[in-house]
Amino acid sequence: MEQTKILVTDPLAPQGMEIFERTPGFVVDVRVGIKPPEIKKIIQDYHGWVLRSGTKVTEDILETADNLKVIGRAGIGVENIDVAAASKRGIVVMNTPGGNNVTTGEHTISLMLSLARHIPQAVASLKSGKWSREKFTGVEVCNKTLGIIGLGNVGRIVAERAIGLRMKVLGYDPFVQPEAAARMGVEMATLDEIYARSDFITVHVPLTAETRGLINKKTFAKMKKGVRIINCARGGIVDEKDLAEAIREGKVAGAALDVYVDEPPGPDHPLVKLDQVITTPHLGASTDEAQLNVAIAVAEQMVDFLVRGVIRYAVNMPSVSPELLTTLRPYLTLAEKLGSLQVQMQSMQLPKEVQIEYSGDVTQYDVAPLTLAVLKGILTPVMESSVNYVNAPLVARDRGIKVVESKSSRPGDFASSISVRVKTKDKQLEVAGAMFGRDIARIVKIDGFYLEAVPEGYILILHNRDVPGVVGAVGTLLGEKGINIAGMELGRQKAGGMAISCIHIDDAAPKETLDALRALPSIVSAELVKL
Repeated sequence: MEQTKILVTDPLAPQGMEIFERTPGFVVDVRVGIKPPEIKKIIQDYHGWVLRSGTKVTEDILETADNLKVIGRAGIGVENIDVAAASKRGIVVMNTPGGNNVTTGEHTISLMLSLARHIPQAVASLKSGKWSREKFTGVEVCNKTLGIIGLGNVGRIVAERAIGLRMKVLGYDPFVQPEAAARMGVEMATLDEIYARSDFITVHVPLTAETRGLINKKTFAKMKKGVRIINCARGGIVDEKDLAEAIREGKVAGAALDVYVDEPPGPDHPLVKLDQVITTPHLGASTDEAQLNVAIAVAEQMVDFLVRGVIRYAVNMPSVSPELLTTLRPYLTLAEKLGSLQVQMQSMQLPKEVQIEYSGDVTQYDVAPLTLAVLKGILTPVMESSVNYVNAPLVARDRGIKVVESKSSRPGDFASSISVRVKTKDKQLEVAGAMFGRDIARIVKIDGFYLEAVPEGYILILHNRDVPGVVGAVGTLLGEKGINIAGMELGRQKAGGMAISCIHIDDAAPKETLDALRALPSIVSAELVKL
């Protein structure tokens, strides 16, 4: 029997290891702590790779992963995995959503109670030989207001526990319907209302361009004096420098952090040194139950895939047979990028309705996985790694997104095409993509403009008046800003009318550059997307 080799590079509970070891033909190699250069030398020998947050999977390593079929992340986050590079090589990336939710929610509550009663500081004081009761007078949480930013899986668990502590719970989540929040016993509020009314504030959102530095100097100014801040989500959502300053000034009474921009934080980190701050070393998922849950889940998922071809909780592939997956893979990639393009062009605003139309050869297949790919593409830029092919329709439904899928029999301009039209509360936008040959994908329509754009990397999308000199002015400005143009596609409705430009650039353009582009004569709008 041919062996199936599994590489484990981060600690995994024994129960997960046992699942691999008792599967006929499976051989497990545990190499915890192995360095990237060594992984690159040996990864070609393995069919499956199990890891947690301690291992970084880069495109460079995957270049030699000739036999690798699946990467299993024992946990929810996949930010340490280059998912795009894995997808290009046909490697399935799986995570274990849900395994850490209760544990992270309970850690948040634990930190909040510790923060209210100065428990870690009091313990340290007593063990140092002091008896300083008056120094550690705390506050009750009963009847206090807890503001929760992000009512996803963890945020809802925190809300449920806080209500049990007889706290008043405010919630902010633009993607949760007020009726759903009311059923949880949560009062929906704006961010400013949460800042103004909350005694405790906890964040449970992914780290995105929109949430980075969400809690900062400006928002601290809107908060109550004596507010307490908790972050068990992602480092960087709370601006660490601004938080330290707010604590020193007395605006913030204290903070409890489980995550940091740089992990581990240095010994001279200002927040680590402050007595008012409780710091834990990213323990949100560190319970026996959570470690057991994710170890068993990732092992079972990987065995199901490697033995039977069944895909579960993959972040880059739907649950279809290997044979159909081979055919659909180019379409899946295109569909997800069309969804991602839509939400990025809508300033990360989730739609009320999504209409997806399939035309041509693709209609002979079951297109349900492609619809999942579109939804995943729409949701992922907003919600990060918590969205996969399994939960995408449930997440969309919870956010009140109506999905309409159709197949068109009318002849089209392309052998196969996918059109995605979304409606938000104040506008609608249509984008379309097509396949040229078996695996060459192109964006062929944006907002009524026809073109052939490569759906890869950073793209500046400019709407402009079709007059002489626009392209030159844009190129000159980007050159002055040190931004290299890798390619360009143009489209227009008619000579002298409106036009569109898709400009591929090597790196992300900063906000200042986008503002400068928008200020150019004849430029109507400028957006940066990453596909």
